[in-house]
Amino acid sequence: MPPKKDQETSKQKELEKRQNRDEKSQKPFHFADRLNDHIKAKKSSVCVGLDPRLEQVPAFIREKHFAKHSNPFTAAAESALEFCMGIIDATHDLVPVIKPQLAFFEQFGSEGVRVFEELVWYARSKNLLTISDAKRGDIGSTAEAYAKAFLGKVDVMGKELFVFDTDAITVNPYLGFDGIKPFATECRKHGKGMFILVKTSNVTSSDLQDLEMQDKNTVYEIMAQYLESWGADDIGESGYSFMGAVVGATFPAQAKKLRKLMPNTIFLVPGYGAQGGTAKDVKECFNKDGLGAIVNASRSIMYAWENSDTYTEKDFADAARAAVEKMNKDIAEA
Repeated sequence: MPPKKDQETSKQKELEKRQNRDEKSQKPFHFADRLNDHIKAKKSSVCVGLDPRLEQVPAFIREKHFAKHSNPFTAAAESALEFCMGIIDATHDLVPVIKPQLAFFEQFGSEGVRVFEELVWYARSKNLLTISDAKRGDIGSTAEAYAKAFLGKVDVMGKELFVFDTDAITVNPYLGFDGIKPFATECRKHGKGMFILVKTSNVTSSDLQDLEMQDKNTVYEIMAQYLESWGADDIGESGYSFMGAVVGATFPAQAKKLRKLMPNTIFLVPGYGAQGGTAKDVKECFNKDGLGAIVNASRSIMYAWENSDTYTEKDFADAARAAVEKMNKDIAEA
């Protein structure tokens, strides 16, 4: 990790570079094309989820920051940051994208949000795309504010500035298209992406998402049809829309149906590893071109050392790298 002062200087230079880019003269690079370029370059469809649970952050990291900082939220946030940066350092050359779960940072208040922003910047410096796992869902001006904060620019006294500037965000669609439209607007303007919840990986998702309507279509199938139509005019050169779908690895039969309904949609596939999803399960999420999906794993990568006879907590980064290498191999073989 670079010294704090050098890190802050580099961050400021990067922020200034991003704020000053002239988007009127340069067409934004389509998100799906950027993602697929990264997938091909790294020969990987793995997304590393960053869910820093404080009690599972290696003790030597926690002890250092709690001894250094009197504010417990600062200590907790800095512990999470160092841990996540270590995971990025160990895996950035093996994967195209990371997905920090915002809740694990927001729980530490303003300090957590601060380090979330730093983590996004750090991932970008390591040639990684970033997905804010924020599951935002609202309407009108509120959705517009969320969209600008995560994907676009916010007007601050007449000057438009990027805030978090992540490459994509997860969105809850159950308020209808007026909750989707502001995110789509920012995606088009800035070359960003979004992943809309369609069939999620949690056990009780079937309570609502599997309900059948009178025409025998389920809620998740109807949502897929909406998504495919919403993104139909936003297909990139690689053949995919910037509107992706969240489709859980824990429901392979449903994923197979959804792949047919959304041929031009990139799937963000949670549920691999700790939730029980396997490489065989995620196979149905891909198209015949080998593209169309990124498979997320969080706990099975971040905390790989906990179930290992080879690695200790001080080797957490090496354990994470080994877990990604195995996951890449398993998915490629499947």
